Amino acid sequence: MQIQNYINGKFINPLSNNWIDNYCPATGEVYGQVPNSSKEDVEKAYQSAKSAFKYWSQTSFEERSEILLRIAELLEANLERFAEAESKDNGKPVSMAKTIDIPRAASNFRFFGHAITQFASESHESVGQNAINYTLRQPIGVVGCISPWNLPLYLFTWKIAPAIAAGNCVVAKPSEVTPMTAYLLSEILNEAGLPKGVLNIVHGLGATTGQAIVEHPEIKAISFTGGTQTGAHIAEVAAPMFKKLSLELGGKNPNIIFADCDYDNMLQTTVRSSFTNQGQICLCGSRIFVESSIFNRFKNDFVEKVKQLNVGHPSEIHTDIGALVSKPHLEKVLKHIDIAKSEGGKILYGGNKVIVEGYENGYYLEPTVIEVSNNDCRINQEEVFGPVVTIMPFKTEKEVLEMANSVKYGLSSTLWTNNLKRTMRMSNQLQTGIIWVNTWMLRDLRTPFGGMKASGVGREGGFEALRFFTEPKNVCIKY
Repeated sequence: MQIQNYINGKFINPLSNNWIDNYCPATGEVYGQVPNSSKEDVEKAYQSAKSAFKYWSQTSFEERSEILLRIAELLEANLERFAEAESKDNGKPVSMAKTIDIPRAASNFRFFGHAITQFASESHESVGQNAINYTLRQPIGVVGCISPWNLPLYLFTWKIAPAIAAGNCVVAKPSEVTPMTAYLLSEILNEAGLPKGVLNIVHGLGATTGQAIVEHPEIKAISFTGGTQTGAHIAEVAAPMFKKLSLELGGKNPNIIFADCDYDNMLQTTVRSSFTNQGQICLCGSRIFVESSIFNRFKNDFVEKVKQLNVGHPSEIHTDIGALVSKPHLEKVLKHIDIAKSEGGKILYGGNKVIVEGYENGYYLEPTVIEVSNNDCRINQEEVFGPVVTIMPFKTEKEVLEMANSVKYGLSSTLWTNNLKRTMRMSNQLQTGIIWVNTWMLRDLRTPFGGMKASGVGREGGFEALRFFTEPKNVCIKY
């Protein structure tokens, strides 16, 4: 299948006729082609967005809301088709795409379709000076949205929905590794009544298409989710151009387990937080710290639970862990496992490629549990982004806080305890943008989402996203 760019409401080939092979992770075979768009393609998309902005920025929030809600309804009406495409493109179990990815993409449009009708600005009366100040929140203009491959439609819509809800027009690039559902989304935009040029989707490599978006002098804001190294490059290019930046980057998230936790709930959730989406979620708890008094019990029970996970073709109903997204990524994860072993890590389970009958060329890997004795080892300091977790005991609250915080990342953390005072103390001291206590991935779309340190700049979600995609203007009137 040959995917096309979506510019000014039409499907067009890249101007240079340059294409990238699109692989199916479950089989390792090429099943389509994707444009590798050039500066000229991005310029064409920008001109379309620029023209549309003159109209779209002046529409009422009710009109924008209605269109976003229609997009949500169409996504839900096409759930099966989108879920199967997401699974084939990404390698995740189709059951996950049906229950999480596509419903969440629809929820993103629905949430911001409603949120824009409630978004308000501030006013300040200057008593005694006979003056009033009020703040206008106006759309920025043409903005760039660049999304990753791990949750393709889920994170793509998490950016474009608030951008267009706020009255901006968008030049967006989905990951070239998983382009299919962004392409399918463009098919329903016209049906939903989104005016031509409001959303333009250009496909291609980060070094070509992504670079062209970031360095375009008239694209005034960049929202990016991806690796920390790429985020640093984007900041280096965009900051001197005074673009607004929202960067949601990597994570090396601690999962801290105290002996007073609800053990059964913790165990079940920890398996899920370790290996959902083949561990390819920036929020997965990849470093598991367990209070020493229950460490051996946890180790035995956790490994037994992990052994029960079924690695298989994403379309199979009993598959828990599908294929990793690409061959290079599989090789990267295997290299991390080898490094862990060379540094003294003990493989308690997994660590090997899996051959799935009938799909011998697919990118399958056993869920892997590694016991480590030193938090400074590379497997505990570097983002692996695969079905690999480490476990390590701790004795005191102070010790585990130091280990949890001693990485360059600060995206999320999970804390398991029924001690309220400990919860309050640790929540104040953990250096992460998100802290889950006795749960994981329980999301309220109204809350700010993002990380500290090398995990990013800015926040997404709720009114935070609408604030990012608008420019505040203060007006002072003396009367």
